Amino acid sequence: MTLDIAVTGIGLITPVGVGSDSTWRGLCSGRSFTAAQDPLLTGLPVDFSCPVQNFDACDHLPRRTVRRTDAFIHFALAAAQEAAQDAGLAPGSAEPTRIGVVLGVASNSLTGYGRVFELLRTGEHHLVSPLVVPRSVPSMAAGEVAAHLDYRGPNFTVSSACASGAHAIGIARDLIRSGTCDIVLAGGAESGRSPFSAINFARLGALSTRRHDPSGASRPFDRDRDGFVLSEGAAVLVLERGDHARARGAALHGVVAGYGASADAHHPVNPHPDGRGLQQAIRTALTDAGLTPADLDHVSAHATSTPAGDLAEARALSHVFPSTPPPVTALKSLLGHALGAAPAIQAACALLALRHQAIPPTANLDNQDAAIDLDIVRKTPRPARLRTVLSTACGFGGANAALILRGV
Repeated sequence: MTLDIAVTGIGLITPVGVGSDSTWRGLCSGRSFTAAQDPLLTGLPVDFSCPVQNFDACDHLPRRTVRRTDAFIHFALAAAQEAAQDAGLAPGSAEPTRIGVVLGVASNSLTGYGRVFELLRTGEHHLVSPLVVPRSVPSMAAGEVAAHLDYRGPNFTVSSACASGAHAIGIARDLIRSGTCDIVLAGGAESGRSPFSAINFARLGALSTRRHDPSGASRPFDRDRDGFVLSEGAAVLVLERGDHARARGAALHGVVAGYGASADAHHPVNPHPDGRGLQQAIRTALTDAGLTPADLDHVSAHATSTPAGDLAEARALSHVFPSTPPPVTALKSLLGHALGAAPAIQAACALLALRHQAIPPTANLDNQDAAIDLDIVRKTPRPARLRTVLSTACGFGGANAALILRGV
């Protein structure tokens, strides 16, 4: 019998809310009010982003930790603390050597490296801070979470571009299935609002250039979409062996029922036009879950608002589902694109949708692309009987992932 892998804790830090409850309320507003001009990006071709608002790291962490760590680590620690508290993981409530941490981080902020390059250019290398590496290395988010919470099981970081967070959850699920862990904190963290990230993605043509209307710039599946909006945040889920969770009396948010991963094997940054790899990942997740496409009640789409990416994903969904796919939402219209953390944020929000039996809306969908034949929820949340949700993720290098989450 296959072990059921339960989700017993959820932690979220996003541009629409600090914490799971406030994030859900922000999503249900249906308004993309978080994107605005960003002082960090002044003078660049794209000078707006979706920052996390009303977040003071010192409200969540010791000041010493805040001083020596970067923003993506602050987000990871705050989300992990919320998730662990939500799961009832008080010190001593579970064996620490059987608790792992797996987080997805695509690039972190790179801000510290910019300062290093400037000092090297001016010959002032003696002024480089010894904290640059521990502040900036992607693996430090998972490491800091483990140290802060005293979790001594497997600890590592997944970096597969914008599929990182989904892969982290899938790998964490497998660590529990294999018997290596009883519990794994899994998710993603990112702070992509740096001049380095912005100029590189802008030069690649991946970012929206809608400078006259930042709040309307992220418009997945819309006819006039022109790229994504940089964002930041974190999501951490507590994954736990079902019998272990029930034995300690933990409440269950849902179950990670299926996971699939694949490669497009097509192009460094462009998706396969028919979403070939994503189709494969979804079908693998369905097989893993013992489900058919007809069993899925909702799709939380990767949908970054790029012309090629949204179309390829829509085609992939059309190929997988024999008739019209179930209702779709695109959360990046409200949250922007948090890169490696985005799939984990999506998965956490899918669990909230299962809890509330409602699908959050897609913002800025004024004119749906005629080539995209999907039932996209827009403007207001849609009440629905949700039992299973598909959450998709795609990344540069052709990485694809699909998670199927089931209610309890």
